[in-house]
Amino acid sequence: MPKTAVVSGGARGIGRTLARYFLEKQYHVFILDIDEQELTHTTRTHLKSYYDSKAVDSAICDLRNTDEIYEKIQQAAKFLDGHIDVVINNGAPFVVSQACIPFMKNEKDTAPVTDDSHSTAGPCIINIGSFRAKQSDPNQEGYASAKAGLLGLTHSMAVSLQPFGIRVNLVAPGRIKAGHESKEGDEKGVEWAHLNEDKDVEDHLTNRAGRPLDIAQAVEYMVNAGFVTGQDLIVDGGAVMIK
Repeated sequence: MPKTAVVSGGARGIGRTLARYFLEKQYHVFILDIDEQELTHTTRTHLKSYYDSKAVDSAICDLRNTDEIYEKIQQAAKFLDGHIDVVINNGAPFVVSQACIPFMKNEKDTAPVTDDSHSTAGPCIINIGSFRAKQSDPNQEGYASAKAGLLGLTHSMAVSLQPFGIRVNLVAPGRIKAGHESKEGDEKGVEWAHLNEDKDVEDHLTNRAGRPLDIAQAVEYMVNAGFVTGQDLIVDGGAVMIK
């Protein structure tokens, strides 16, 4: 039986990369987003082979509307055969998680582990934050404080969801060039390399800006890291170390 994932805010950018990456890892994926044009393109054109094989589906969802989120998660759970293994929150992390939890609980993941051969990573929630929670440019008070709040939400959820065997972690992207991950990018043949500038080399110890794939690989680590919960992982090419 394939593992399953819900990705909120997955129609374009990093969210689209995450949906595609986990489909490539043989997951079945359900995507939520408010942008109907981008979501339709991503689901039925960009991911056509997965859509045709019924590995991916999606729903238009206003992630500011609690009732709508619960309704669309019911739709997601039905598509995913009633069980959700992974929730990747690229938007509305608290409400999306609360709606998904009933479909994530697994009694075998709450029992004490005494035999390593039977230990699994179990269900998990990954919140997508930002390196701006820990480093700011001028006049970013609102954005920085919101992203810092996600750190508190993440470790609080990790404690609260321990009885259900659900781990909660956060991945904090830095400057990720993701404009090519879109309908327009596909139609114009834009690639990641086209988006880079000299400043991207200067601003990163890794001598480049970030790729959406960098975030997907970090999320995959958190999904499989069964002894990691309540943590945040900054993926920013060392940008927070420069200033």
